[in-house]
Amino acid sequence: MRARGMTYDTGFVVDGRISRARLDPAEVRRELAIIRDDLHCNAVQIIGGDPDRLELAAGAAADLGLEVWFSPYPLELDPERILTLFRDCAERAERLQRRGATVVFVAGVELSVMNRGFLLGQSPEERVARLMSRPERRAEAIRALGVRINAFLRDAVAAVRERFEGRITYASIQFEQVDWTPFDVVTIELIRSAEVADRFRAAVRTLAQGPKPLAITGFGTAAYRGAGDRGGRVLEVVEHDPETNVPVRLDGVYERDEAGQAAYLDELLEIFETEGVDSAFVFLFALAGYPHRPDGDPRDDLDRAGLGIVKILEGRRGRTYPDMEWEPKAAFAAVARRYRR
Repeated sequence: MRARGMTYDTGFVVDGRISRARLDPAEVRRELAIIRDDLHCNAVQIIGGDPDRLELAAGAAADLGLEVWFSPYPLELDPERILTLFRDCAERAERLQRRGATVVFVAGVELSVMNRGFLLGQSPEERVARLMSRPERRAEAIRALGVRINAFLRDAVAAVRERFEGRITYASIQFEQVDWTPFDVVTIELIRSAEVADRFRAAVRTLAQGPKPLAITGFGTAAYRGAGDRGGRVLEVVEHDPETNVPVRLDGVYERDEAGQAAYLDELLEIFETEGVDSAFVFLFALAGYPHRPDGDPRDDLDRAGLGIVKILEGRRGRTYPDMEWEPKAAFAAVARRYRR
């Protein structure tokens, strides 16, 4: 692969609340240096909902010589507010590019599911359920969604291109049926589950044969047994606070399986390498709000369901990196071995 990437979270913003409470510039630079030097990445996708944080982390990545995928991640916004966010971020991405950085602008992630105005429903889960609830009308509903999302994406690309002169892509779900004509890179959030495992490699090969470079984002799994089989449903085992939607605990006892998470990522990266994928971004380095709690009730160990390749420690520092409040999981080593090749 040309771009061996990692996804770096600066904080998801929903209704004014941000998932990553603190973003220390020195810590960001240190983590991105580890991503470059120890994980052997040459590209990083910077995601989040706060433009200032995105620019801070993207600038640090650029200073380290990493290719930057500048990726505003709107959540529960209407189309006009999404465009406002994109305009702001496009100007920041262009400033970064004029400093000499290699930048790709990602015009959103799974917009139809994660935001308002494309599908009926008050949450991502409800929107998907409504879309899939009536098999006899599913094809018609998906066609209608394609019309809506493509109309919006044309406006989004036009708004971004007025402010940003580099390459543009969009991190899509396949059922959105994106028209890739206005984009420079085809990007798909492609997650393997047990239901599609037998045809996953062939699907990647077919996608990679298109006329534009193929990037794969959004792929990853958790560190509990059987998580990889669940695909995109991996976080369904988490109970959330009904008012703040903050993760609270797991809904049962799930056996910790770091080896399973590592094997899953290693297998997918091997497929992407051999089947012609241009760029791949593991999801993700660390996921705020999912701390590792090895003592006590295993349902409180949210890291078992966390998609990060490092486990976040509460109030203590790790052994591998004594200056960091996290410890690598087995998946960290698996990604490093694969990318080092």
